Amino acid sequence: MTGAGPPRSALSGYPANLVVAGRACLVVGGGRIAARKVAGLLDQGALVTVVAPEAGDAVRTLADEGRLDWVARPFELADLDGMWLAVTATDDPAVNRAVFEAGEARRVWVNSADDPCNCSLTLMSVVRRGDIVVAIGTNGRSPALSAYLAERVRDDVGPEYESLLELLAEARGELQSAGRATEGADWRAALDSGILDLIRAGRVSEARELLRSCL
Repeated sequence: MTGAGPPRSALSGYPANLVVAGRACLVVGGGRIAARKVAGLLDQGALVTVVAPEAGDAVRTLADEGRLDWVARPFELADLDGMWLAVTATDDPAVNRAVFEAGEARRVWVNSADDPCNCSLTLMSVVRRGDIVVAIGTNGRSPALSAYLAERVRDDVGPEYESLLELLAEARGELQSAGRATEGADWRAALDSGILDLIRAGRVSEARELLRSCL
């Protein structure tokens, strides 16, 4: 990770799923947007430190509960020492730039809310259904569009897909146990066979048998 690469105003990235569980992550800012970033990191098991002179009720409550460390002062370059990921959520471009440059020098990933020019990664709108994760991004150009599309996906991908995933994972495990290559199975035909309709109707056992017959 270096300062070289595409122009900061036209980011095109390599999509990835960052595993932050047990990793030290910094959030610079203590307001509403910062609280939302903190919540997302805590949900995935990150070890969060917030640096901000002031903090809103949400961040204060999490600090009081011992779920994060709050350092009540302005950002300092050394705050990034030992961090794996940093997120800025301030309305001060100078702070955003300082965090970004400090991250580049220390090889720390940096996301700056609504400021793609000061990011080494941009965050996507995410839809989660159990272990199903759908991420939608616009290369930092329009978070509003990402959120809008995520809502449409959330409506289309209902909880029945969680049950579908369980059946598919179960069938994959059975194939592996039998010594069969899972890549050779016709998964598309299985998915098009009507098993999702059976799951929606509560006929999960029938869906399981139909899936097995397709593979």
